[in-house]
Amino acid sequence: MFQNRTEALALALPAAVFAALVFVVPVVLLLSEGFKSADQWTLSAYVDFFSQSLNRTVFLRTLKLGALVTLAAAVIGYATAYAIVSLPPGAKGKMIGLVVLPLMISPVARTYAWIVILGRTGIVNQALMAVGLTDEPFRILFTETAVFIGLLQLFLPLMVISLISALENLPRDAVPAARVLGANWFQVFWKVILPLTREGLVVGGTLVFTGSMTAYITPAILGGSKVLMLETLLYQQVTVANNFVSASVIAFILIVMSFAANILLKRIATARNRT
Repeated sequence: MFQNRTEALALALPAAVFAALVFVVPVVLLLSEGFKSADQWTLSAYVDFFSQSLNRTVFLRTLKLGALVTLAAAVIGYATAYAIVSLPPGAKGKMIGLVVLPLMISPVARTYAWIVILGRTGIVNQALMAVGLTDEPFRILFTETAVFIGLLQLFLPLMVISLISALENLPRDAVPAARVLGANWFQVFWKVILPLTREGLVVGGTLVFTGSMTAYITPAILGGSKVLMLETLLYQQVTVANNFVSASVIAFILIVMSFAANILLKRIATARNRT
């Protein structure tokens, strides 16, 4: 037994060393830039970063949009996933294929499509003016609303797929039994479905929140310079300002927020299950 385990570790060692050299070491070196100043370790770079009002605004906007996109994806994802799971096997396979299909399309193409839809001469403004709700086009592009819509469309399939997997493992008699006992649909969801599918929600929520926090293409195209987020600010610090210290600070913040979101979702799911 010990010999087999040693052989397995010996076989895995080259891959682990390669991964450490290619991925872990560069990330550690990059993140360490935010903690070094004049050959000593300090948090002054983080203090300087949060002392600027623009950086605080960008941080709060990124956190807000990430949370809103995750919440909206969870609400829409549960309804969509439950409807798909309830379908016959043939129809369910086709619907899952339609959910997965957007993931096969480049995020750049999917984001540029929203320019056609949300632009001043786009489909949305033309429809609003056609029904008489407005006399002139609304400015939807380069707003937080446009970034929210783009991020939700980009990462919603990840939430739906995670919840479909969780709902397929839900006992078939759980929902009918709750309905027979007099529970309404809200009680069924809150007392039965949500506790039993919390793992899918944690996985989907982590993927959506992390993706929304770190996506660059969608905020850059739909938000532009008027709706800066941490990832677009990171790009500017590296390519325009050549400020790798500030870029290191932003990268560390994004990593910490991603891990914090996963831990928070697990805590909420665990607490909800105990109640």
